[in-house]
Amino acid sequence: MSRKRRDLSPEDREIWGRVVKTARPLKSSHAPTLAPAPKPEPESMPSAPLRKATIAGRVALRPNPDGPPPGHDLAHPLSEALARVPVQMDKRQFQRMSRGKLAPEARIDLHGMTLAQAHGALNGFILRAHANGLRLVLVITGKGKNLADDGPIPRRPGALKQDVPQWLRMAPLGPLVLEIREAHIRHGGAGAYYVYLRRGR
Repeated sequence: MSRKRRDLSPEDREIWGRVVKTARPLKSSHAPTLAPAPKPEPESMPSAPLRKATIAGRVALRPNPDGPPPGHDLAHPLSEALARVPVQMDKRQFQRMSRGKLAPEARIDLHGMTLAQAHGALNGFILRAHANGLRLVLVITGKGKNLADDGPIPRRPGALKQDVPQWLRMAPLGPLVLEIREAHIRHGGAGAYYVYLRRGR
């Protein structure tokens, strides 16, 4: 497709004339050749300092356990993270709850719900339980299925199991919840949470 040639207006010709007057020819018709940039030396991965160990008359090198920690800091399992949280409730009641000797006063099973459905159901359940003066309730999430995961970022099984503790710490439930712990095996173990509520005012 050919373009129509457009004639320059007098103003355009005047501007072009000024540009031509200020233009300077290149000193050389060939572009300057640039020397190739030196290749960067590959960085060696930091490793733990090696310590000598004598095995059967030989000297072997092994990683120094006193050296710096490895570069990867993987998150601890959720049960370990919850166990590290300081106990807020009465210590004697906490021990009874941890041993499965405190019976939950109400329970909700979130199996089969989408995250949105489960979030709404959990909010309503905890708000009603607190309004009714209940203290210990059980939230059943299930352990989650181990799905094939070939992505670059590993995913933990059980979206509900991971999200429920976060929901319980956020508004509107956070101010009502005193303690969140993984349930005793008789109440569901790793597939459920004890939620100990604050006293109503």
